[in-house]
Amino acid sequence: MVLPVSNYGITAEEFLTPVLLSLRVAFIALILSFVFGTLIAHIMTRKKFKGKIILETIIMLPIVLPPTVVGFILIVIFGNNSIAGNIVEWIFSQSIIFTWYAAVLASTVVSFPLMYQAAKTGFLSIDKNIEDAARVDGAGNFQVFMKITLPLASVPLMTGAILSFARALGEFGATLMIAGNIPGRTQTLPTAIYVALQSGNMQLAWLWVITIIVISFIMLLFVRTKSTD
Repeated sequence: MVLPVSNYGITAEEFLTPVLLSLRVAFIALILSFVFGTLIAHIMTRKKFKGKIILETIIMLPIVLPPTVVGFILIVIFGNNSIAGNIVEWIFSQSIIFTWYAAVLASTVVSFPLMYQAAKTGFLSIDKNIEDAARVDGAGNFQVFMKITLPLASVPLMTGAILSFARALGEFGATLMIAGNIPGRTQTLPTAIYVALQSGNMQLAWLWVITIIVISFIMLLFVRTKSTD
């Protein structure tokens, strides 16, 4: 099967494989970032403890660190000679390095700070008197969080989720280091574009570039639309 948009023998499988893998990686990374980013942000906005600023600085570090540094740290932590790496290999009977799970890990780490910051901003904007009033009426902490806090912070949470997805979709450096660039297994859109450009396959590179631009544009447009409602 050949894509109708090209006369250069680009097959649908060749085009779609990194696209679908990137979407799968980004979607799983989004779920992980959303769940943990939201929970940790809620805890950080409600609790005061020593070292809070240092911990929050560590959480935000992936935003400013070069992706290759993030990838290097992940390799050190989850490599075959590390404690975490040995635990993962014992549980799953294989190393996480150079698998698409490693791509999920890298994408989650780099997208997590965006979700965390958006969730924190949303939670800080909530009037605590509203939550306290719900508790006075008999609602438990879990009920307050699910029925009061999350709905009131829905717009920032949605914004953070979309930005996290977009960041995960475009992750390159850390993914290349820890997951590699194995076609059909770990090759995501950014690494596929890089290889296509290096090999001179500009038609395929342009198809992937346009695909990721369109996806990112739609998501950012949605964020802008929601933020102005």
